[in-house]
Amino acid sequence: MQAPIEVKKALELQQRGALMVDVRSPAEYAETTIPGAINVPIFDNVERAEVGTIYSQIGQREARRRAIELVAPRIPQILKEIDDAREPDSPPAIIFCWRGGARSLAITSFLDLAGIPALQLSGGHKAFRRHINNYFTETDFARMLIVRGPTGVGKTQLLRRLIDENYPVVDLEGLANHRGSAFGALGLGDQPSQKMFEATLWQRLGQLQSNKYLLAEGESKHIGRLVIPERLHQAMLAGASIWVEAPLEYRIQVILQDYPARDSMAEAFKPAIIALKERLGKQVVAELLGLLEQRDWPELIRRLLVDYYDPLYLHTRPDNPVCVNITGLDDGVKKLKQAVLQLIPDNQKTAAASQI
Repeated sequence: MQAPIEVKKALELQQRGALMVDVRSPAEYAETTIPGAINVPIFDNVERAEVGTIYSQIGQREARRRAIELVAPRIPQILKEIDDAREPDSPPAIIFCWRGGARSLAITSFLDLAGIPALQLSGGHKAFRRHINNYFTETDFARMLIVRGPTGVGKTQLLRRLIDENYPVVDLEGLANHRGSAFGALGLGDQPSQKMFEATLWQRLGQLQSNKYLLAEGESKHIGRLVIPERLHQAMLAGASIWVEAPLEYRIQVILQDYPARDSMAEAFKPAIIALKERLGKQVVAELLGLLEQRDWPELIRRLLVDYYDPLYLHTRPDNPVCVNITGLDDGVKKLKQAVLQLIPDNQKTAAASQI
């Protein structure tokens, strides 16, 4: 069996088609993994807890014996699952567990005995996390162009249209699974863990590393419960700003589209509205709850924009932004492209202008 492979070389092999295999438990994998890795667990969640308890209460020898009893019957199926997932003629599969210990060593050894090319990741997922931490503390990010503006102008929609046209957009809200507002989590399900958010953000930034500029929506340091890495957030704050404006009626329609299942989520809106009491006062919050009870969504959104969001966003308008006034999504995409063209270096204007 070959010596374990270091993280950087493993990631290079992954770019060339190597299969990443996470042999940790389903719960560990669900919390965070290396982007693109499949999960072929040695233990299920209950078994992992059992072996861990034996290790801590009795000892390593007994824990390993119990681990062998649990895993041995499944070894042929584990090997087959990994072999079936590999592309023909691809580099060796890269096997990892938490810190490059017994789990990944065992599976790599069995794959080697079966004639299936495989390498153990040195240091396991823990080493990958060090790699991610180093990346976010050491990287000088490309110049950032930040799209800002009042709630409801459709900043996320605009940027996702630009993604479709291969602009270098970092969709932070998409990666965080959150709309970045007081009501931003409703209808979207759980956010990823902080570790998984950083891993997928690292992956996206790596895809865009050859670009001289990056586009992103203006965000506070937190998106829901997740935190944007400090160095990246500072680059965003230092970036040039594009300020998008749109008529109030258009903004209301954009928000209605963002919450298509709003009637079924009405009860979930209540706590977020009640939480605005300190800023808006009891009377205004009572009126908002009344509109919610009546399911008068257009008027509720209008009041939230006028009474809460617009005053909140007024102080976030940057000095000397490139201003864009839009009347619809297609109009907004065209004008946003023109704004980008004003801000990027001259030697990149030809390629960008061809996309307008």
